[in-house]
Amino acid sequence: MNIRKSILSIAFFMGAAITLTAAEGMWIPLFLKKLNETEMKSLGMKIDADDIYSVNHSSLKDAVVLFGGGCTGEVVSAEGLLLTNHHCGYSVIAAHSTMENNILQNGFWAKDKSEELINPSLSVTFIKRIEEVTEAALSGVTDDMDIAARNEKINQNLRAIRDTARREEWQNIEIKPFFKDNRYFMFIRETYSDVRLVGCPPVSVGKYGSETDNWVWPRHTGDFSVFRIYADKNNRPAAPSADNVPYRPDHFFPISLNGVKEGDFTLVFGFPGRTDEYLPAPALEQTANHRNPVKVGMRDIALKVWGEEMRANDTTKLLYANRYSSVANAWKKWQGESLGLNRTKGFDKKKRYEADFLSTEVGKRPENTQLLNDLYSQYEKLLPYGIAYDITSEFSSLSDAYKLYSALSRLLSSKDLNIVERYKKTALSLLDSRTLPIDRRAFVLLADFWKKNIPSQFVPEDVSAIYKECGEDWN
Repeated sequence: MNIRKSILSIAFFMGAAITLTAAEGMWIPLFLKKLNETEMKSLGMKIDADDIYSVNHSSLKDAVVLFGGGCTGEVVSAEGLLLTNHHCGYSVIAAHSTMENNILQNGFWAKDKSEELINPSLSVTFIKRIEEVTEAALSGVTDDMDIAARNEKINQNLRAIRDTARREEWQNIEIKPFFKDNRYFMFIRETYSDVRLVGCPPVSVGKYGSETDNWVWPRHTGDFSVFRIYADKNNRPAAPSADNVPYRPDHFFPISLNGVKEGDFTLVFGFPGRTDEYLPAPALEQTANHRNPVKVGMRDIALKVWGEEMRANDTTKLLYANRYSSVANAWKKWQGESLGLNRTKGFDKKKRYEADFLSTEVGKRPENTQLLNDLYSQYEKLLPYGIAYDITSEFSSLSDAYKLYSALSRLLSSKDLNIVERYKKTALSLLDSRTLPIDRRAFVLLADFWKKNIPSQFVPEDVSAIYKECGEDWN
């Protein structure tokens, strides 16, 4: 079935840039009434913007959660039952799995609430209210300030906003910059940390097609898992406890079994992360042909080593299951991103779009005539820094040895006992006898790729010295 060509994305933003114009982009719920309701209704929406986002009565926003810090979930019952993707629940499903009871492999369904599985590290967050605070955030900020002074003034303003914000004692505040730090929005949030696993299909269903099919449409995977939110007896956030009861939502999504038909209005509501739709042409070219390839190259190495070890040993397969899945996700995305930009000649289209801007009344203003040339020039200077940042960030995330060095450095340099204890635990976790041989093998290949592809001016002198002392052999 062909999906209606107008699919609207209504988004809670945890990222950097949004468009507040109708017709495209991600839309912030606060502005739906003013900017988007008329268009949505013209496309078939039968509810009002206030039914999607309202601070005066329950609305769809009260059934949508930020799940685990990076996914979207939706409440579907009066007792806090929650649906999210299988890959979003993947890490906690894997954490509950053992060789004797491998629920990742076999699936899991709690027969009653007493069998639901507690996840100490998992939480969900509701957005209760959104306010624009740009004027207060930028109070006293002037164009002649250097970056350090500007940031310090903004941080001072944000602290004052948090201190005076109206909220309940169990609520928390997050303030996010939009449009590259030019506008600021405050999110009043409620975070629940007792979220229990209710059910999931076996991985053969939940991850059918694996990363080969991920980011590709159509997909045929049963990509879902089921959780339940628990609260204290007052329905407020509480640490996991036997005394907690199922959360009573202000709103939940009723489930229809009637199916869909051609041309049905579709509303997508959630936490999509961030958008870089305003990047100029050279930034797109650098992303596709320089920065993505070094990130993909690093992950090619790690995934190949881990995959070979996982296929050879079932214990290793379970041990690396979540890490492999997480790393492969962005690895596949970056490949598709580069392929799409090159196949569609995205750079050329963006160049024409930007050239057309210079012929407009705004583009002809004196302050804008050199805008694109200056921007292009700055991106050319930025490229080696971008490559160095990307390839070193990948090294730091893929190599346990790199993480161990970082943890030990922090441990030895800190006088705060809590920090010392935290990094001591991190260091010990990286010295697992089951993973050390695998990480040694990966490290040699990752380090070699890093050395060959990082711009030479960014290789630290002590690294170069060690490399020469070892006969240019990472082994």
